[in-house]
Amino acid sequence: MKTTPAENHQAPPSTDENGSPLERHVVLVAPEVHWNTGNIGRTCLGAGAWLHLIQPLGFSLDDRHLKRAGLDYWPRVKLAVWDHVGAFLEAMRPEPGEICLFSKTGERSLWSLPDKKRLFLMFGSETRGLPETLRARFPDALYHVPISKEIRSLNLSTAVGIVLYESLRRVPPAHDWAPKH
Repeated sequence: MKTTPAENHQAPPSTDENGSPLERHVVLVAPEVHWNTGNIGRTCLGAGAWLHLIQPLGFSLDDRHLKRAGLDYWPRVKLAVWDHVGAFLEAMRPEPGEICLFSKTGERSLWSLPDKKRLFLMFGSETRGLPETLRARFPDALYHVPISKEIRSLNLSTAVGIVLYESLRRVPPAHDWAPKH
């Protein structure tokens, strides 16, 4: 695993109504599009979530487009890069019910996400989706974001933002995040 420093992380920690920390982990399996990953990193920083990237990546982490999408926030993103899904799962040790896989063919709606303190929200690549091996390993963890039949799918960074904030909404927060003026 490779990580980038997150000691300058400025987002308020997400906590439940009792002040216990909420852990949110956005996991991108083999992401291909640098600007999606940059946007997702910025969203993770704003929500106080970790971003995990599972290789292979379709871009370099030094890519100027990635950094442009993440703006000047990118160095503060809590980022971990993993060689493969197995290494991620072995190190993070998710407990039953903490993994949520997202696919347009997922059986459950995101409205039925578990209200756990720690969640791993996993998304596949923009063109291939999640690997079948991962879907088969966690068959009861397949979710989708409801969309109309007018479109094939949502943009990955849009779907991640919707899912991440919905997962935080499901556990009552201990504080109100004040808007910046």
